Amino acid sequence: MQTKRIEKKIVILGSTGSVGRQTVEVAADLGAEVLALAGSRSVGIMETQARLLRPQFCVMSDEKAAEELKTKLADTGIKVYSGKSSLLEAAAIEDADVIFNSIGQSAGLDPTIAALNAGKTLALANKESIVMAGELVMSLAKSKNAKIIPVDSEHSAIFQCLQGQERAALKSILLTASGGPFFGKTRSEMESITPEQALAHPTWNMGAKITIDSATLMNKGFEVIEAVHLFGVRPEQVRVIVHRESIIHSMVEYTDNAVIAQLSLPDMRLCAQYAMTFPERMPGLMERLDLTKLGKLTFFEPDYENFPLLRLAIECVKQGGTLPAALNSADEVAVSQYLDGFISFGEIPFVVEKTLEKCINIHNPTLEEIHSAAKIAMIEAAAICKSLH
Repeated sequence: MQTKRIEKKIVILGSTGSVGRQTVEVAADLGAEVLALAGSRSVGIMETQARLLRPQFCVMSDEKAAEELKTKLADTGIKVYSGKSSLLEAAAIEDADVIFNSIGQSAGLDPTIAALNAGKTLALANKESIVMAGELVMSLAKSKNAKIIPVDSEHSAIFQCLQGQERAALKSILLTASGGPFFGKTRSEMESITPEQALAHPTWNMGAKITIDSATLMNKGFEVIEAVHLFGVRPEQVRVIVHRESIIHSMVEYTDNAVIAQLSLPDMRLCAQYAMTFPERMPGLMERLDLTKLGKLTFFEPDYENFPLLRLAIECVKQGGTLPAALNSADEVAVSQYLDGFISFGEIPFVVEKTLEKCINIHNPTLEEIHSAAKIAMIEAAAICKSLH
């Protein structure tokens, strides 16, 4: 019998992905009222989620998947739609208290804009929204009085560590990184890494794109960009620290040199639940952390020489404008080409760097200029990949 229940109406975008599936688990456990689900082409997963949560409607990324789902859910009364317009409608439902956006990659930007334009509380797991359009997104949130609660483990940790503190007392952010599966290796040793090796993350079970980004430390570079915008700090106030155990999810240093850390076993359900119940805390599905079993916690400086994408991302956030959007798009193309076997692991940083050299940076860009810069970077990156082989 359900003993836990939150009185919130939520929407889960990207529900069939890794973070989305865990958010669905949390929503079911807490008895949240789910108004809508939006997913990709995974009809079987969406059917299971829809029967579990009974949303008013589901949105699939293409019409064929939607028709298949509609047939499978014919006995439920749940409506099924497809396409971008329906996705944006789900992101801005009038009755929703919290919109979860865990859509992968750059496709998550427009739903983020739609949710904020509607003045919604946005539980954000789509880091590309902030990477591509951080200044615009944060300005929009402020103008619409919309709250953004980060769901990424590191930014959720920072958000938690900042509660009850004056923002003026914030001195620096200590952003932890697992170091990925190739911690300690040189660029030459990583040149011929196979996708199977790169997808074997030591801690987290994530989608393919973010797992490869974690292996190159590009993901941590994106998270630096996120932290700068989400928490209103300068790039030099964000320090990356490699923490192999992934128990401390990030830390905040205050002006008196006190450091506050958030610790837990690595479980994205905790981040999703905190965003769902904020500002309250409730019992959940997560395993309890037993510090006596850990033995030790270790910390290292990141290796900028052998993982150059981290430094490149930091340079991009310092320059701002459309450069971070170009960085994101170039990386999307390079990772896709690597996973498809067209370029090597060692060529991913080369493709991204050469793409940025060809891009013109536009400062204070509009949303249209951001999308345009992203598209141009994709074309340039694809051409560079093609020239390599």
